[in-house]
Amino acid sequence: MENQVLKAITERRSTRGFESTPLTEEQIETLMSAAAASPSAMNLQSWHFTFCSDSVAITAVEEEVGRIIMDGDDDDAKQRMKGRNMEVFYNAPTVVFISSDAQSCWSDLDAGIAAENIVLAAQSIGLGSVIVGMCKIAFEGEKGNKFKDMLKFPQGHRFSLAVALGTPNVSKEAHPIGENKFSVM
Repeated sequence: MENQVLKAITERRSTRGFESTPLTEEQIETLMSAAAASPSAMNLQSWHFTFCSDSVAITAVEEEVGRIIMDGDDDDAKQRMKGRNMEVFYNAPTVVFISSDAQSCWSDLDAGIAAENIVLAAQSIGLGSVIVGMCKIAFEGEKGNKFKDMLKFPQGHRFSLAVALGTPNVSKEAHPIGENKFSVM
């Protein structure tokens, strides 16, 4: 059976390398519509989406993540950061920072659902994407409030997830599915 949604799901990969080509206004509007169409617990829509194409802002968050990790005690995390050339967003021309109501117990789940809508919509229009959670440490660190203000998080919102978007310049095979991931009753 040929189904465009299933095709987008099975062909999507986490992109860890992007062209510098900016997203078009039409692409951004399409992705914003996909985000807004996301279901949310009790329809509270506790999320907020900051579509950021400001390379200075994106780099500031990325550099703070690198600084925090490199100043920390986790040698494995340091090696991973070095292995990815200190990149978190992989030169993506646009990053969607998803913030959510800090008082809602469902807001992180809702943000995850919205991130999936965004990445599947991106795949369907020929863009690459990667969901990024590790930049949470930048929003919880000493510069967190600065980043929240810079990225226009609403009052009472906290960082949930980010999605880096753009034209991919790398590709990879699908990851293997682990054993024992399904039960049928």
